[in-house]
Amino acid sequence: MSSSKPTLASLAQDLAEGRTSAVALLEDCLAQIDAPEGEGARAFTRVNHAAARTAAEAQDRLRAAGAAGSPFAGIPIAIKDLFDVAGEVTTAGSNVLADAPPARVDAPAVARLRKAGFVHVGRANMTEFAYSGLGMNPHYGDPRAPFERAVGRVSGGSTSGGAVAVADGMAHAALGTDTGGSCRIPAAFCGIVGFKPTARRVPLEGAFPLSGSLDSIGPLARSVACCAALDALLSGAEPPPLTPRPVNGLRLLIPTTVALDDLDAEVALAFEAAVERLSRAGAKISSGPFAEFGEIAGLNAKGGFTAAESYAVHRALLAEREAGYDPRVSVRIKRGAGQSAADYLDILAARRSLIARATARLAPYDALLLPTVAILPPRIADLATDEDAYGRANLLALRNPTLINMIDGCALSLPLTTPGGAPAGLMLAGAAGTDAALLAMGAGVEAVLD
Repeated sequence: MSSSKPTLASLAQDLAEGRTSAVALLEDCLAQIDAPEGEGARAFTRVNHAAARTAAEAQDRLRAAGAAGSPFAGIPIAIKDLFDVAGEVTTAGSNVLADAPPARVDAPAVARLRKAGFVHVGRANMTEFAYSGLGMNPHYGDPRAPFERAVGRVSGGSTSGGAVAVADGMAHAALGTDTGGSCRIPAAFCGIVGFKPTARRVPLEGAFPLSGSLDSIGPLARSVACCAALDALLSGAEPPPLTPRPVNGLRLLIPTTVALDDLDAEVALAFEAAVERLSRAGAKISSGPFAEFGEIAGLNAKGGFTAAESYAVHRALLAEREAGYDPRVSVRIKRGAGQSAADYLDILAARRSLIARATARLAPYDALLLPTVAILPPRIADLATDEDAYGRANLLALRNPTLINMIDGCALSLPLTTPGGAPAGLMLAGAAGTDAALLAMGAGVEAVLD
């Protein structure tokens, strides 16, 4: 478990045995959100005080009648601002959509969580249109990571507010997306667990798109078991019991191509310490090249899928309202205008080959093992007006997680603490479709690292 705060399983047990109620859980979360010294005003773009209280009261009545939708019914959850929620405007962390009509129906991911009885406490802040790995937002504020909060460090993007909400007890889980690390980067920077599933497992409808080729929907929470339960619900299944796979005998590969380049010293030390603990527990860890990772920067040289596909979504809106965009986002979207149809088709073909070769290279191993993010969470003040520093930090934050999106894999980020007390992440990653096995491995690794 990644913190002393409760897991979904412990909360479910407390609810079942009458030690707490949905209303009590919600009021605790709202108190954290509303605390003037806290991060609530930056972590959320909208807080549903009245509607959440109504929902929590309803969940308590259903539980009393023996009709709870799941063991987790009544637990508050934060929803990233790019998901459709019936009756709410989906602003995707931007001002330019503020006058859009409210969504008529919930996104399937939201509907599945609400069917299970989770209480939607509010819309979590995010990088505008999900287009950055740092989590800064000039419209709604920059949610600060827990580490050195008085200094002010980025919380990671793009699911920044969701990660801070979970870390600070403003919600007990968050629904996020991951196109190049947007669940895993904030999880690493905020000391929690983030899961990026195989993209096709959770329907993308009702989530404002960044890159249809790379987008995936995943959870942020306090343990691997929490993420596994949420992932099962999001993919339309009943949460199965999660049996941790023993670390002894696990075949893990540390890819030496790209993934270990330019690590902050503290991140490198925390990663090495985790590798040593897993080795002592019996994991068979080897290091070696992963040639496919060396090709990815070239595929993305003109902006890749994210620029091309986001430009297709935004070009009309940019023509009308570019002045309302975060300039750091609009400049990246507009890179898509420089790609031709032939460029795009070339990337599609190259990625198909990349996925096939990477999957074959992974076959002898149970998972890849690498640092989630190469750097510690940067200071917000260092990036606020320095475009070069922002660009470097953004690329380094996104680099390792993007490797897995590009090979269509699934991945977990588990929290590590550096020798200086700063947060880092340990990423376990597998090929497409190995989600259940990866989560079981993650639970075993988590137990060794705790």
